[in-house]
Amino acid sequence: MNRPSKTKMWNEIHDYIMIAVAMMSYCIGWQVFLLPNEIGTGGVAGVTSILYWGLGIPTQVSFFAINGALLAVALKILGWKFCVKTIYGVLLVTVLLGIWAKYYHGHILADQPFMAAIIGAVFCGCGIGLGLAANGSTGGTDIVAAIINKYREISLGRVIMLCDVVIISSTYFVLKDFEKVLYGYVVLYVTAFCIDQVVNSKRSSVQFFIISDSWEQIAHRINEEGHRGCTVIDATGFYSGREMKMLFVLCKRSQSNQIFRLIDEIDPRAFVSQSAVIGVYGEGFDHFKVKRKSSKRKLA
Repeated sequence: MNRPSKTKMWNEIHDYIMIAVAMMSYCIGWQVFLLPNEIGTGGVAGVTSILYWGLGIPTQVSFFAINGALLAVALKILGWKFCVKTIYGVLLVTVLLGIWAKYYHGHILADQPFMAAIIGAVFCGCGIGLGLAANGSTGGTDIVAAIINKYREISLGRVIMLCDVVIISSTYFVLKDFEKVLYGYVVLYVTAFCIDQVVNSKRSSVQFFIISDSWEQIAHRINEEGHRGCTVIDATGFYSGREMKMLFVLCKRSQSNQIFRLIDEIDPRAFVSQSAVIGVYGEGFDHFKVKRKSSKRKLA
């Protein structure tokens, strides 16, 4: 049986640490800014808020119960691989909600609900984004969307958006305040914006073209220390007519400083071009994002 490498183990530990930070940010946004100011949000948190305002059910109880039911279905349909980090995230949020309910009784920005909506949405969006970047989630509509997406060619974003709009609109029946519903839509938009910013910044990639007489040594160092592949391209200088080797490297933006440092240590006079790329797909980067056509065809 193969043991997991140290790098893989550290990546897993890093994911769990980042999910913990993400869930803390999410709980701050929800429990400190949104819930006390009676501002709705999407997902299970929105349903939980409605139950809290309408029936007085503690948020940690309904949040855990709803997500527990959804996870039970997801385990059967989607399997453990999808659910394990989601279970971890749900348990963390449940524990944090219990701690907040016991020890926090403040009411920040009570007379500025719009600011509370914005700040709460930023905390929630950044938390969800960090969680998604670490392959985790807060559960809820993410699970529903994943289940529906498995059987129907409907995008995850569309399902989540539809669920969230219905949930936020439903807050009117409890709060009887259309202004609070509008604040909920603001939360939905700002949260989605923050999620996109965080996820895209964590996954953004860059490409390098490197021309150097020490190309082989640079490639070895990038392979061994940067854990990135290099493609060697035969090139010819138009003015000099000299044949040379050029390295093509793709890496995460966070690794770009390390690549520059390695090049500078080996050949400070190397010619280097760096540019941002819209998307990189394949091993070590993102998965292909394409819709697969259903194999089922209607018989005439």
